Amino acid sequence: MPPKRTPMTAVDRSWLRMDTASNPMMISAVLVFDKPIATSRLKLILNERFLRFQRFRQHIVDEGDKVYWQNDPLFDIDNHLHRIALPGKAGKNELQALTSDLNSTSLDFRRPLWQIHYIDNYQGGCALLIRIHHCIADGISLVRVLLSLTDKTPEPGSKRAFPTRAQKQPSSSIVGRVLHRALDTTEAATQQARLFMQAVRDQPNYPLKLASTASGVAVDLLKLGLSPFEPKTGLKNPLSGRKQVAWAEPLDLAEVKACAKALGGTINDVLLCATTGALHRHFKASKEVIPGCGIRVAVPFNLRPLNQPIETLGNQFGLVLVCLPIEIADPIMCFQQVQENMNRLKQSYQAQVTYSLLDLFGRGPDILERRALDLLSNKASAVLTNVPGPREPVYLAGSKLVQPMFWVPQSGNIGIGMSIFSYAGTVQFGITVDKAIHADPNDVMDYFRDSFEALSHAALAGRHESKKHQSA
Repeated sequence: MPPKRTPMTAVDRSWLRMDTASNPMMISAVLVFDKPIATSRLKLILNERFLRFQRFRQHIVDEGDKVYWQNDPLFDIDNHLHRIALPGKAGKNELQALTSDLNSTSLDFRRPLWQIHYIDNYQGGCALLIRIHHCIADGISLVRVLLSLTDKTPEPGSKRAFPTRAQKQPSSSIVGRVLHRALDTTEAATQQARLFMQAVRDQPNYPLKLASTASGVAVDLLKLGLSPFEPKTGLKNPLSGRKQVAWAEPLDLAEVKACAKALGGTINDVLLCATTGALHRHFKASKEVIPGCGIRVAVPFNLRPLNQPIETLGNQFGLVLVCLPIEIADPIMCFQQVQENMNRLKQSYQAQVTYSLLDLFGRGPDILERRALDLLSNKASAVLTNVPGPREPVYLAGSKLVQPMFWVPQSGNIGIGMSIFSYAGTVQFGITVDKAIHADPNDVMDYFRDSFEALSHAALAGRHESKKHQSA
């Protein structure tokens, strides 16, 4: 009897086709723990919580016009879980070098597309370096799957940080959820077109809303197609395929919130402004002319409700192009421009448009997708993700997760990926850069912190001056 197989969705097939030697389509993570984890316990948890998703036991069968997921009859977890140790001092530099090396290497397409490297004796504990192909699922879903391996307390059998069993959502909140338009990825991105249509059908003015939605989508599709290519900068060099990875020491989330409150914006606005300032500092340090119109980054926008447990994998997100005004040196003025750009995007349908385009490209010939991908990737200089994590520390097999970092892949000719992840009162910031792009990832990490501190100082100083004038 032949192994069970299921057709790959058109959207997932799009991400599979994007895989190239210079840009492997892998979502990767580095999870650092305070204590070693027994590999026997790790295997037990993986079997119970990770491999419950059949996708991680399946490999790809590509028949040209059709692509399938097929159960691997020879599946063995030992082909995917490897135990290694770092050389030398086994510190952060060595871990970053290993992550860079593995992120430059494609996965084995003969087997299910994931790998975990267990790293012994890292800073007195251990680390997990995880790589999963993007065609299996989007980054937000995979982060939630990985966090579902953890518990809220060190004791075994305690409540999971992210339960995966389905829970019925109250029907009374559907309309409110789907009509809540927000680009901030820390909020549930409930704008998926199918849910929107289901909700507005129950409204008396459904035809009017439908016409308005259709015209909005058409306008955003036209804007996306007509938007100019990115300016020629050192961030858009031809790619070598060799990755360099770095991450910063985490920010205090309370400080980020205080800055956002002082400026009357969101945490997302503050972090995007800090990212903008980091790139401004990079251009100044490299003595490169700063584009007068800024640069754009592609931001994945979740289309799966965050309060809905993960039952099935797959890609359910769109992309939006966010303009970063790197030409503005003043931190407050930069923040105001970032906030204005974000508010404009909150009223757009870009995420649904790009999701629909990926679905369309996945159904058509490969050459069509390649040309469309080249077109879209010429409209962004980097990919930027911002994913919410647990508010309290979590534990894997009794070991506390002390620092998590995640990266999504870049597509086409985009060679920079930046990631922001909130966890247990901190904000983690990381970057991956193709070696052909002349940007030192560790320097950019320092620039990010410098940029945030400059914005925070200006914001809090301005609030202090405002209170002083009010009391006078």
